[in-house]
Amino acid sequence: MKEKILKKIDGYEAYAIELQRGLTAIPAISPLSGGEGEYDKAIYLEKELKKLKFDSIEWVNAPQKEAKNGIRPNLIARYRGKKSDKTLWLMSHLDIVPPGELKLWKSDPYKLKIEGRNLIGRGVEDNQQATVSSLLVVKAMMELNFRPEFDIALLFCADEETGSGFGADYMVEKHPGLFGKEDMFFVPDSGTEDGSAIEVAEKSILWLKVTTHGKQCHASRPALGVNAFRAASALVVKFNSLYKKFPHKDALYEPPISTFEPTKKEANVPNVNTLPGEDVFYMDCRVMPEYQLTEVKAEMRRLADETQKEYNVNIVFEPQQEAQAAPPTDPNAPIVKALEKAIREIYKVEPKVQGIGGGTVAACFRRLNLPAVVYSRLNESAHQPNEYCILDNLMGDAKIFAISALLLGEQK
Repeated sequence: MKEKILKKIDGYEAYAIELQRGLTAIPAISPLSGGEGEYDKAIYLEKELKKLKFDSIEWVNAPQKEAKNGIRPNLIARYRGKKSDKTLWLMSHLDIVPPGELKLWKSDPYKLKIEGRNLIGRGVEDNQQATVSSLLVVKAMMELNFRPEFDIALLFCADEETGSGFGADYMVEKHPGLFGKEDMFFVPDSGTEDGSAIEVAEKSILWLKVTTHGKQCHASRPALGVNAFRAASALVVKFNSLYKKFPHKDALYEPPISTFEPTKKEANVPNVNTLPGEDVFYMDCRVMPEYQLTEVKAEMRRLADETQKEYNVNIVFEPQQEAQAAPPTDPNAPIVKALEKAIREIYKVEPKVQGIGGGTVAACFRRLNLPAVVYSRLNESAHQPNEYCILDNLMGDAKIFAISALLLGEQK
């Protein structure tokens, strides 16, 4: 059956291109980014799904008044297996980011352009490659009248690009009964150019806005004021001690340590000869799961309190994003082992199981203690001008997921 399915997938290139063309033509941008959401794209996709032999197609709508028709749609298309005691989920997201500066694009971002084996347009890689590759898997099984050992469900989520509050997070929080205790997840939303990387774990994330309040005055008479910029700079240097305070290393992750980095800096005074009375900077902290973010915040607060006393300022913390790491997926889980075998067969590379510092929606499912694996072969053009998907990557991913499903079905 494996060879028959792979042969079927090989014949779907024209179908894959037309799906990409249709999806690219429908911007699905969050209201937070100036769009209307995913409604129109979901309607288009539902029409395509109905052309295939899915056993059920379900909408799970998260309400948002700013979105078209007041909803952010999440779609589930289920193909039933010989048994329905568990489900293999293939999750992709419907939303995209805006195109950015149009002058940097060589073509209309919402009209698919084909150059050789490259498909160019906003969203073609992030995340339509996953949407289309997952469809090819079940289309091949359907046309061969093959039923897998368990259900396969395609999950098309809203809102991945702006936090998943109306997408995966919403579904897990409001509809946890959709997911069974034996379910497994493929999340094709990150990867490497050679297709070797299998992501099974993520660090905790803390983005912190740090505002220092002093007293503004003329720069030539600093004794009349309190330089907020100087105090904030001292705190930035103190924060470097976080590396020693939280030193745990784990080779599963790249980099293998927690990171604590000052990043964004807001403008303070507009002129050179005024001592700033307020200063704002941001910290991006990616913390190994062994540490609680409450510990990290407590230490950062202690350092800030020290700085307050030393410089006679007031320092305020405002978390911008905060998420404790979800439990990692076991590197020896059946879904990981099946994926490793499929990668070796299709891409002829040695798989690398790893953790990352970034965050993905896989964490939503890992918090349900379900094995979730982030995998795709990507050239990482997401969010860039002239975003492109390599057709061979799309087709290869479909084969990878198909073989993995078959291998999982062989396990007792």
